[in-house]
Amino acid sequence: MFRNVAELVALAESKQVKIAEIMIQQEIEVTGLSRDEIIAKMDFNLTIMEQAVERGLNGVTSVSGLTGGDAVLLQKYIKSGKSLSGNILLDAVSKAVATNEVNAAMGTICATPTAGSAGVVPGTLFAVKEVLNPTRMEMIEFLFTSAAFGFVVANNASISGAAGGCQAEVGSASGMAAASIVELAGGTPSQAAEAMAITLKNMLGLVCDPVAGLVEVPCVKRNAMGASNAMTAADMALAGIKSRIPCDEVINAMFLIGQSMPSALRETAEGGLAATPTGRRLEAEIFGKTNK
Repeated sequence: MFRNVAELVALAESKQVKIAEIMIQQEIEVTGLSRDEIIAKMDFNLTIMEQAVERGLNGVTSVSGLTGGDAVLLQKYIKSGKSLSGNILLDAVSKAVATNEVNAAMGTICATPTAGSAGVVPGTLFAVKEVLNPTRMEMIEFLFTSAAFGFVVANNASISGAAGGCQAEVGSASGMAAASIVELAGGTPSQAAEAMAITLKNMLGLVCDPVAGLVEVPCVKRNAMGASNAMTAADMALAGIKSRIPCDEVINAMFLIGQSMPSALRETAEGGLAATPTGRRLEAEIFGKTNK
C-alpha cells in the first residue's frame, strides 16, 4: 500500500484515517489475517512491553554487571521533586532505560525495531499514557503507527546497527516513537512525519560501538537519549514546527551515512567507546581477554 512516508501520509489524509489504520490495513492485506487477529498480535506485544517496563522499574542487573538499577534511580529522582527536565520527559527516559535494562538482563522484550533500541517506543508510550489517558486500543494504535514508520525505514534504509550504526537502531526507534506520540496526542499525519524527520535528522551519524560487544554500554543510555529526543521532537511538530528536509530524504540520508560508516563503528566493538582504555579493560574483565 505504501513504500515511503510521503505515500503513507497521502493515504492517511485521502482516507481521513490515522496512520495506524493504514498500517493495520496493510497487515491484513499482506498476512491474510483478520483485523481482530492483527490487533490481538499487537495487543500481545503491548503486554510484553508493559511487563518489561514494570520489571525494569523494580530493578534488574545484567549478568555482566555493566548495567542495571538506573531506571530505579531515575524514578527516585523524579519523586524527589528536584528534576530540571520535567517529570514526563524523565518518566519516558526511565521507562526506556527500564526496558533496555531488562533486555541486558536477558529478560523478554519486544524489539522495536531491534532489541538494542527496544526501550524508546514503550518508554515514551507509558510516559505519555499518564498525561493523555489513552484507551487500550489507542495504545495499540500507537504501536501500529510506530510500525508504519519502522516499515518505511527498514525497506528504504536499515534498522540494523551492523549495517548502519546506532542511528539505524535508536535513531529509527526515536523517530517511530515521535511520530506515534504526535498521533496519540491528536496531531495530523503530516505532523507525525515532521516529528519523525526532526528526530531522525538529529541522530544522524550515531555510531554503534558496544563495549565488549554487549548490548549494554552505551546502548541503554542511548535509549534514554532517544526517548528524550522523541518527546522533544513530538512537541515541536505539534507546535507546528516543520523539518526543512522531508522525512523520506532524511531516511535516505541515514542510509547513505550508514553505508559510508567504517566497519569499526558498526557493531563490531572495534572502535568508538568500545576501543577506549576503559572499554577494553571492561571487555577483558568480562571475557578474560587481553586488552587490545
